[in-house]
Amino acid sequence: MPREAVDAAERHLRDTLAIAIGHAPPHAALIVHDQRTGLALALTEAYRRVAPTARFIDFDTVTPDDVLAAFATLAAGDLVVLVQSTSFRLEAFRIRIELFKRGLKVIEHVHLARMPGAQGLAYIDALAYDPAYYRGVGHALKARIDAASGGMVDSGDGAQLVFGTPFEAAKLNIGDYTGMTNIGGQFPLGEVFTEARDLEAVNGRARIFVFGDTSFHVNQPPIPVTIIVEQGRVTGTENSTPAFDNMLAIIRAHEGEVWLRELGFGMNRAFSRTRMVDDIGTYERMCGIHLSLGAKHGVYAKPQFKRKDARYHVDVFALTEGVYLDGQRVYADGAWRP
Repeated sequence: MPREAVDAAERHLRDTLAIAIGHAPPHAALIVHDQRTGLALALTEAYRRVAPTARFIDFDTVTPDDVLAAFATLAAGDLVVLVQSTSFRLEAFRIRIELFKRGLKVIEHVHLARMPGAQGLAYIDALAYDPAYYRGVGHALKARIDAASGGMVDSGDGAQLVFGTPFEAAKLNIGDYTGMTNIGGQFPLGEVFTEARDLEAVNGRARIFVFGDTSFHVNQPPIPVTIIVEQGRVTGTENSTPAFDNMLAIIRAHEGEVWLRELGFGMNRAFSRTRMVDDIGTYERMCGIHLSLGAKHGVYAKPQFKRKDARYHVDVFALTEGVYLDGQRVYADGAWRP
């Protein structure tokens, strides 16, 4: 990665540690990383600059027991950073969940190998932490969502997805952990998400310009796929592709029908319709609307779904001309205006 990119990562991560995570001495920091990709190397070097007293472990040069032993030396309030070109595996140890249980702060950079070259530069840009934007706009969006009796996503060309119902209490991923049990998570930041309180009160159409494929990569159809939603279920499509049809078929084979669940308000201005990265979990922060297809959503329990039967949560990204809550426009010209 260019030196300028490492310098930018240093600036962004310094703000992240100081403002979002609130990490400072005397709390310890442990950075577990690999050296498989240029982006992993760049982020590791940036952390060396912003956390010079941290302990650094190259995951590929030690045993899993060595990593677990390093975790065991940390106390509640200390920080663990995971810089992963793929995704670290420690047998049955669910890393982030188990670290949170110990009261540790966690920053997870994952699947970096899916974002080569210029995508790595976009990823670094996405790490910028602007607290006035994320916290100001994020909390304002949550307040509007929680108070709304309904909403609508305008995908242009006559496609409107109407939510004729209030929403579930919105959740924040904006680097403000006030009142939360866990501090940290997967980075970059930038999302407010909810879903319809009554899933069957969602009807209309949305034009999908990107969706997550079976390998968790971004799939961009040549023409946006229009999904037709009736009573909260995808009942048809227009301008579909074999890959999109295959994704729907997989969901239907296991769940019977394709439910629309999450309504995500992505806030990260480093990602857009024209500036993408291949990792779908990272691109999910894109400034605009994303939805999820499939019955699975771990945050909001619904009586019609049993956790063991809900298997799929596929992110799809809607062209976003406008977003309306109770008839008032909160998204215009590519930006949130709550």
